[in-house]
Amino acid sequence: MPNIIRIAAALLIDPQGRTLLVRKRGTQAFMQPGGKIDAGESPVEALVRELHEELGLRIDPAQAAHMGAFSAPAANEPGFEVHAELFRVDTAEAVVPAAEIEEVVWVAADQALAVALAPLTRDLILPLYRQAVSVPR
Repeated sequence: MPNIIRIAAALLIDPQGRTLLVRKRGTQAFMQPGGKIDAGESPVEALVRELHEELGLRIDPAQAAHMGAFSAPAANEPGFEVHAELFRVDTAEAVVPAAEIEEVVWVAADQALAVALAPLTRDLILPLYRQAVSVPR
């Protein structure tokens, strides 16, 4: 049984349809903003807290649309697996890297990425994002 890290993650989408990826200080891989779900916290509560801590973003929990639960090997903790509750959040707010976030990058659906990506982002979330933004809403 692998060690599990339970997280809430955001598929954060700006008015241009780009999505935000973040890189934590001292790590290589870019991933969705979000973080670990604390004891007694719902996934959406964790998401609201993490987006504020990491990016200075204040969102209304009602803005976060649950897209499902996804699992992949953890990018920064060998031998661990992340179980992510993914939420789509559309925002026009500016984001400012804070807490442990060293770098942020906005990515378009058709953009080729020359950066290292966390397995969850690369294998599951970016394909889902590309599908979501290519389908007219």
